[in-house]
Amino acid sequence: MILHLAPLDDWLRDPGRPYSATSLLTDGYLHCSPDEPTALAVANHFFAKTPDPLMALLIEEEAVEPMVRWEPPTGAPPPGAAPDVLFPHIFGRLNRSAVVGLLKLERGPDGRWAGFQPWS
Repeated sequence: MILHLAPLDDWLRDPGRPYSATSLLTDGYLHCSPDEPTALAVANHFFAKTPDPLMALLIEEEAVEPMVRWEPPTGAPPPGAAPDVLFPHIFGRLNRSAVVGLLKLERGPDGRWAGFQPWS
């Protein structure tokens, strides 16, 4: 299972079409994380000011139709991520059938992303 962070409105936009994010245009792939602790580190580094709700798409890697490649980050990984972490990158629009669940990120008392809750 890999995770992709997205504002809920982005995920809900165009539900009949494969999912995309701005990073597909700017970087050539969709950024994903290998696990929940790394996704939290990414959320706090890159999505600190993103308004709620921020979601983690739970993606079944074997069901992803575009190519998935595990790569090191460009530069240092975000604070809180393992120094040798590899990130799964999806090189194309994500077929929605590969998304098997959603988790909502929750903020702690200090305003930082602190955990995940099931989305219903």
